[in-house]
This record gives sequence, C-alpha cells and structure tokens, in this order.
Amino acid sequence: MSRPEAPEPLPHPVVDNHCHLDVARGDEDPVPVADALAAAAAVGVTRIVQIGCDLPGARWAVEAAASYDALVAAVALHPNEAPLLPDLDAAMAEIEELAGAHAKVRAVGETGLDHFRTGEEGRAVQVESFRRHIDLAKRLDKTLVIHDRDAHAEVLAVLDEEGAPDRWVMHCFSGDADVARQCLDRGAYLSFAGTVTFKNAQPLRDALAVAPQDRVLVETDAPYLTPMPHRGRTNASYLVPLTMRTMAEVRGDDLADLCAAVDANTEAAFGGSW
Repeated sequence: MSRPEAPEPLPHPVVDNHCHLDVARGDEDPVPVADALAAAAAVGVTRIVQIGCDLPGARWAVEAAASYDALVAAVALHPNEAPLLPDLDAAMAEIEELAGAHAKVRAVGETGLDHFRTGEEGRAVQVESFRRHIDLAKRLDKTLVIHDRDAHAEVLAVLDEEGAPDRWVMHCFSGDADVARQCLDRGAYLSFAGTVTFKNAQPLRDALAVAPQDRVLVETDAPYLTPMPHRGRTNASYLVPLTMRTMAEVRGDDLADLCAAVDANTEAAFGGSW
C-alpha cells in the first residue's frame, strides 16, 4: 500500500514531539531518516523528538539526534518492555548513561504504566521502572515523557508519591476532560496524537478543549495512530497537519496561532530550542 499523500502545509512550523523513526510497520521498511525529515519539513513539521523505548531503540535515538539537526532524543524502557527484562538494574544503568551521553538527549521516556498490554503479573515491575525513570529525569533535569494506557489514576498516584519533574508530558493523551484537569493541575503538558481526529474520540476532544493553549503539544507516535482520513495506514511526521487542523477546529483557535503556540510549548517542554 502506498503511503498517504502529503497534506497542505501548516502556516507556522510545529514540532512532532513523539515519533519512532526507527520502527517499521508490518512488512514496510522505515523511511530513511533524511527523507522522513525532508517530507515533514515540507509541510511545516520542522523538528522531531525521537523516542527510544528499549535499549536498542534508545541507542539509535541518541545516535540519530547527534547526527541530524532537526532531532532531539528521549530514552527509556517502555512500560511493556520493563517486565520482560532479565535485569532491570543493568538496563536502567544503560538508560542513565545514554540519557547523559549527549546534550540533544532532552527527555526520559516513554515510561509509565500500561494496563492494556501488561497484566497483573507484570505491573509491580512497571511501577518500579516508572519510579526509577521519574527519579532519573529529576536527577538529570530531563523532561519526563509518560505513557499512560488504561492507568490514569495509577499514573497520577505514582507521580504524586514521587513528585513530578519540572517538565513532564502526557504522551498521546487518552483521558477525558476530568483527567486532563488533574494532569494540568500537576503541571503537565498534554500531547495530542491522531486519535483526536477519530470519530469515537469525543472525550479526547473535550479534554483538548479545556487545556490552556500554553499546555498543548502535538505528536504522531508514528508509525502508529494515523489521523483521519488515513486511519489504519502508516503514520509519519508529515501527517501532523491533519491533526493540527482538527485541534484548531475543536478549540476554535486560529490555526496559525495554535501552531505558533505548540511550537513554543514544545521548546518549553523539552528544555529549549534545537
């Protein structure tokens, strides 16, 4: 299947704050990084945060960020990865080393809790891993990027117990307006993905509507969560304009104003420009 056509460019640049350029979907090969960056830049997505979710992915993210001006990196053990590791201590030691390896490693993530793919038997390890990532983000003054799937209350409980870092992002925000308010009250940035365009996502759109403009981010989670009208096909950063236009419509914001705010918010959330 061919990849979706490029949408109309945005009137102001934005950052895709959560992408997996190294991940292939199905039998497709990943698009070469330079090509992916060029396609994104052509529609106004000029910078990307590359997320590493396991040790090989974290190593790749650091190398890619060091090689391309448009990229910064985040490194962590995904909550579904942590219970599978034979030695969490050793893995966390390498994540800490990678997190401090280069100035362009801006974040620790994605970490958090996932009650959809991991059952009761793995949840204690998820919590332990999450706590250790929170501590790492605070010690190294990195942004914390949180994965929360079917675990809203539990994620917030751990954050309350540990104390959140100065900068933290709810990646692919999936709660309703009430959960959004609880996160915002704790200082979160809320990142919205292509899911906000889905027909069955009204609670998510309600959450977007209550978020202050200076706390809103956009992402792809590519190659997943492709926005409408291409849901089910391979996602990529060049499709962010589809999500941004829906976000502006939901909020009643001028598109250019919202793009400018998202761009500035992403810099604030990830520790400055790059």
